[in-house]
Amino acid sequence: MQPINPTYRTTFAPPVMEARRWIAGKNFAPDRPLINLSQAAPVDPPPEALARAMAEALIMNPAAHLYGPVLGMPELRAELATQWTAGYGGTVRETQVAITAGCNQAFTAVMSTLAGAGDEVILPLPFYFNHKMWLDMEGVRAVYLPTGDDLLPDPDRAAALVTDRTRAIVLISPNNPAGVEYPPELLRAFHDLARARGLALILDETYRDFHSREGAPHDLFTDPDWDDTLIHLYSFSKAYRLTGHRVGAIMASEARLAEVEKFLDTVAICAPQVGQIGALWGMRHLGDWLAGERAEILARRDALVAGFQRLAGWQLLGCGAYFAYVRHPFAKTSDVVAREMVDAAALLTLPGTMFGPLVAEGGSGQAEATLRIAFANADRAGLAEVVDRLAALDL
Repeated sequence: MQPINPTYRTTFAPPVMEARRWIAGKNFAPDRPLINLSQAAPVDPPPEALARAMAEALIMNPAAHLYGPVLGMPELRAELATQWTAGYGGTVRETQVAITAGCNQAFTAVMSTLAGAGDEVILPLPFYFNHKMWLDMEGVRAVYLPTGDDLLPDPDRAAALVTDRTRAIVLISPNNPAGVEYPPELLRAFHDLARARGLALILDETYRDFHSREGAPHDLFTDPDWDDTLIHLYSFSKAYRLTGHRVGAIMASEARLAEVEKFLDTVAICAPQVGQIGALWGMRHLGDWLAGERAEILARRDALVAGFQRLAGWQLLGCGAYFAYVRHPFAKTSDVVAREMVDAAALLTLPGTMFGPLVAEGGSGQAEATLRIAFANADRAGLAEVVDRLAALDL
């Protein structure tokens, strides 16, 4: 048998693919179709005008078929720098921006420049599973930062976890999987901790376009030396429905991006050109459309919050952006509950066991007691149906 890298062998399987296997071959009644709440990705195509701009580029722009600069199209990097400078009230230069093949690649590229086997990275619980998977595959130890029912990480508790092997703290806001938005003062406290200890603060803002806060969600970019500590990650996938085109971004120091360029050149050379063209067109033309998308997501969030108020036994711990994170009322672990919900309620969700350690692994029990509901692809009527099915559920 051919050898397999032992760190890969011990890394868990992709959770969304695992959940898809739970519904493989199953038939659902026409009057109660499956409601898939497992994946945080828009299923609708991008706006027609954006799709046309990308199609035109395929036909009319020969460069769309060629390798581009490893760190991304200069026009897209410049547009991001301009809009982030205006939106966050600080200064971001084009040379501090890199374009990646999705935000997952942004994370892996940055992490590869920061930590190697035997190093440590602090992850708040519940974690985003792909972050944990990458650390595992690289032999980097994920150090868990537990959270309570508010799902907000505590900087003082994080400080106690820092060792001479710690390289970074990772935060996601709005959070995946918990849906919570981290207050500006909390992000500032983590930034100050990271700077004081000589660590990188990686802030993944994939879902920033659906933040409920008006204006900038934090002031970290207003520091003229922001790039000595902050590494910012972003995704175009959710904003412009470009998941299949793989476009993400990193904002970091020029020195960091020089190292990132080595990673990107050996993995994908460059992000897909057509996706970058679409992202640039969207940034320049779809501001009003994106504001409407945000308003709709926030309305769905409000509908789900209202619905959970009439659910006995269930507890809504977090709700925002694309996600609700809930405590179930059953005397079974969440992995069992999630699988049984497929047949009992035609609902597909992900269990908390995919986002944190089990009690047997030193966990607090949060993982076994919780479920993630990715609600962005269910309209308000669909979410009312979700609540009705949960109310009738008896496992």
